[in-house]
Amino acid sequence: MVWEFHTDPEFQKEIDWINQFVRDEIEPLDYVLGSAINLKQPHYEELVRPLQKQVKERGLWACHLGPELGGKGYGQVKLALMNEQFGRARFGPVVFGAQAPDTGNSEILAHYGTAEQKERYLQPLLDNQIVSCFSMTEPQGGADPTQFRTTAVEDGDEWVIKGDKWFSSNAKYASFYITMAVTDPEAPPHQRMSMFIVPAETPGIEIVHNLGFHGEKDPVHAYMRYNDVRVPRQNMLGGRGQAFVVAQTRLGGGRMHHAMRTVAQAQKCFDLMCERALSRTTKGEQLAKKQLIQAMIADAWIQLRQFRLLVLETAWLIDHHNDYLKVRKNISAVKAIMPKVLHDVASSALQVHGSLGISTDMPFTDLIVNSYHVGLADGPTEVHKITVARQVLRDYQAGDEIFPTAYRPTKREEAKARYGFLYNE
Repeated sequence: MVWEFHTDPEFQKEIDWINQFVRDEIEPLDYVLGSAINLKQPHYEELVRPLQKQVKERGLWACHLGPELGGKGYGQVKLALMNEQFGRARFGPVVFGAQAPDTGNSEILAHYGTAEQKERYLQPLLDNQIVSCFSMTEPQGGADPTQFRTTAVEDGDEWVIKGDKWFSSNAKYASFYITMAVTDPEAPPHQRMSMFIVPAETPGIEIVHNLGFHGEKDPVHAYMRYNDVRVPRQNMLGGRGQAFVVAQTRLGGGRMHHAMRTVAQAQKCFDLMCERALSRTTKGEQLAKKQLIQAMIADAWIQLRQFRLLVLETAWLIDHHNDYLKVRKNISAVKAIMPKVLHDVASSALQVHGSLGISTDMPFTDLIVNSYHVGLADGPTEVHKITVARQVLRDYQAGDEIFPTAYRPTKREEAKARYGFLYNE
């Protein structure tokens, strides 16, 4: 297997353009606009739409989608390199048509939606004319979907959905929800649930309250209640009992997109840390010349480069196999290490900035909190570590002797039996 650590020169031109475009045009939006998914806020049309137009004209809009849906069908490696640039800014994904959870929901609709559903929901979603919500987790069951209690019961030509959902991001702005509900409670655990499109205007939908976390401009994560919400039979996405299969359409890619943007956020912290180390002095000497600061910078650089290479290797494997399940171990490894990298690099950057670093005038506390967010979204770190271990152990087998295979006395006897002639010379 031959590895090449360089980007195609033509595509590198696009990466360079994205880098400059993000720094000059997109990053300033973070300071004058609110939530990136509130399409109705003042000045959204005049500030965001022209930038989206430039991206579309450049042919870089929604590149995770195939040409039949208006995208380039870029593989995960190219998407990683793009996200590494526009992931620096809160409005970056929106300007490039790659914001969560709309990316994953668009993939579900592309795979399982009817022609009518694609026209009503998918195309406006791809055009960023509407936003969507993935309504899956519940107050009593987040990491373990088999604990979900929200039900969908058949009633004539409709499904009646009843139950509570937790941390349904974008719910208050969404035009529709993709909702997971139990349809077959007596079936095996992973065949009990089905997925549905639920239009936001459907009677019975209640947002109990919205919540956010430190650093967010707008509390957009909802505690929702479905009070006998009725949807047509054709609003089921995929087959009955196939919610887990449908969900995998979005989760593998979503986890990688989180990782790609985490590289960007950690790199931004690292850049600021280096700038600060070269800009400040103490005890008559530049911070950058202090050995403890040098150690922090070295540790952060090594950690960031290791993580970036793991992300790119995993992206390459997804492109190579064209199957997220075959790369499940690698995706879980990326997901497991991601929060620690962001937390560690952001914490070091904060420390180098002193009291300024801990203030709301700098982004570090926001990103440290976000490190916990990415450690929970799309499955907690602990679950992914379990997945990695189980997948790794499949490639090994137990020893059949009382001592390990590397037990030296046994190895010595084996070698002696093989090379015994050496002892007779």
